[in-house]
Amino acid sequence: MAKTIPKSGALTPAKVLSYGFGIIIILGTFLLSLGPASADGKPMGLIDALFMATSATCVTGLAVVDTGTHFSLFGQVVLLLLVQIGGLGFMVIGTLIALAFNRRISLRDRLVLQEAMNHNSMENLLTLLRRVIQYSLVIEGIGALLLAARWAVDMPLGQALYYGLFHSISIFNNAGFDLFGSIHGKFSGLAEYASDPYVNIVVMVLIFLGGIGFIVISDLLHYRHTRKLTLHSKVVLSMSGILVVAGALLILLLEMRNPATLQSETFGDKLMSSFFHSISSRSGGVTTLSVAEMEHSTQFLLILLMFIGAAPGSTGGGIKVTVFAVLLGAMYAMLRGREDIVFFRRRLSKESIMRAITQTWLALILVVLTGMVLSTLEDREFLPLLFETTSAFATAGMSLDLTPRLTDISKVILCIVMFLGRIGPVTLAYAITPKSEKELYRYPEGKITIG
Repeated sequence: MAKTIPKSGALTPAKVLSYGFGIIIILGTFLLSLGPASADGKPMGLIDALFMATSATCVTGLAVVDTGTHFSLFGQVVLLLLVQIGGLGFMVIGTLIALAFNRRISLRDRLVLQEAMNHNSMENLLTLLRRVIQYSLVIEGIGALLLAARWAVDMPLGQALYYGLFHSISIFNNAGFDLFGSIHGKFSGLAEYASDPYVNIVVMVLIFLGGIGFIVISDLLHYRHTRKLTLHSKVVLSMSGILVVAGALLILLLEMRNPATLQSETFGDKLMSSFFHSISSRSGGVTTLSVAEMEHSTQFLLILLMFIGAAPGSTGGGIKVTVFAVLLGAMYAMLRGREDIVFFRRRLSKESIMRAITQTWLALILVVLTGMVLSTLEDREFLPLLFETTSAFATAGMSLDLTPRLTDISKVILCIVMFLGRIGPVTLAYAITPKSEKELYRYPEGKITIG
């Protein structure tokens, strides 16, 4: 019987995700370019509107205008909706609406959901979907109330509630947009709360929960019933903990003598700020210190942390902590002369290892080539350009205050990088390449000299 070859134009899950995010970005660009979206009533430039819509939908947080001063209430609400849709995933929200109207979820829908949520199987997928919505609403609601309670001291209650809701959604979805430019000056971020333990802790918890992913949150909440965690959750939690602590200690070591950042702070505030930026750099995007005034060594460290990113199935980006764990596991196995990568007494499959290597190489090539292209278009040093590029790819949102000053062509390039970073280079590769047939034979093994 002749084998049927799938048509390359068929709407695979990867294509549905790519097209879906593209349509949302186009719609967001149109809404943000309208006059009512701007505080002064003047229509926003098309390129800048595209950049802000892409940054919001891809939950990046890079901005060419200050969110708090440029946008009207309508524009801020549009931006927030794009962040929520981008963070949860449009397929998650679409499926929830379908379930609300008792619509049957087809096999194709389930496949797209599986791809969107980075889930390994379709088993209990709809149950996980409902939990994702529940967890998001509960966490964002609690975060909004906690932040509003603090900010009610500094502003009217209605404004505090709105600020609490906006920042809770923005921070939990790892977008990093803030409205404090209208109070403390453009692009001020959370600098006024650098020494406020309450705000720092709430924000760090929101970023961390958004970054570990819904699968891990579900595992943790049901641990008292199951008394066990999946291998995925164990790797994500252990690797995230190592990166947070190691990153904080390195930031503290590198910045403690910098007069522009930590030198004048108490040791407690230095430690808190170090942990804050270690957690935020891996996709949160909010800052309490001026990243542009940090040491070059610290900025490069942040590039590495942004590149690694958050966990699969989360609102964060990067190559993902599980991929980084696999790379470290491969190095350890090679040095110890072992054939398998083993985590918590479980051997990883060859497919997982190959996917991790592929994802890392695609991401590295994308970031480096984009940085090189920007360096030919912009008369600026390479490190800041590499920083903005990595931030865009990792949907981290940290900036050296360079993004607003880029040329239009560079902004468009960063839009493409943000899009690729959100859907994932591997997903895009699956979307644009035809489905390959299964190999009917294998070539004989050969050997080359390594090292």
